[in-house]
Amino acid sequence: MHGGASTGWLLMALCAVSGAYCLLRTRTGTPWERRTARSEALMGFGMAAMAVPAAVLSPPGWAWAVYAVLFGAAALRALRPALRGGHHLHHLVGSLAMVYMAVAMAPAVTGTGGGGHAGHGGASAGAGGIPVLTGVLLVYYAFYVLGSAGRLLPGTAVTPAGGTGVVGRGPGGFGGGSDGRPELTTACRLTMGIGMFAMLLTL
Repeated sequence: MHGGASTGWLLMALCAVSGAYCLLRTRTGTPWERRTARSEALMGFGMAAMAVPAAVLSPPGWAWAVYAVLFGAAALRALRPALRGGHHLHHLVGSLAMVYMAVAMAPAVTGTGGGGHAGHGGASAGAGGIPVLTGVLLVYYAFYVLGSAGRLLPGTAVTPAGGTGVVGRGPGGFGGGSDGRPELTTACRLTMGIGMFAMLLTL
């Protein structure tokens, strides 16, 4: 971010750890839970790669096209499940946000030799974007982060199966984890939500 390379390293580490935990979750759970974990692992690792400070690794211009295609495909894959609402809708928004950021950063890469990646890593603010769309995404992720943080507060645990509550639903209708350790799943989603908010601030 604008705070320097250390911020980029911190964001990269947090997103990589979140992606690794999501990858571990793909080994257990229902087919729906494993699919969700795969989507979140892709998001975590993708964000970690975009957050690497440009002073360490300046990606070629075509890398942003790869990001756009990869997360465009992820958005298409999430489109049909997203029609049912729930956390798949969040996956769709996240994938589209990644495509948007990749497209917005690409002109800076081709014009300044890596400035787009530096925008995520902290060395440049040369990337562009559509202010209204960026603002909408920032508001969305601000509410998502607040909702996820609320689920981690004492006394807001989900109701077990057989109770009167809805398992895996947090404030604002955001899905939670149901893989036996929902607090870790929610913490990972919170981390990636904060990371996405921070990345959008650089546009």
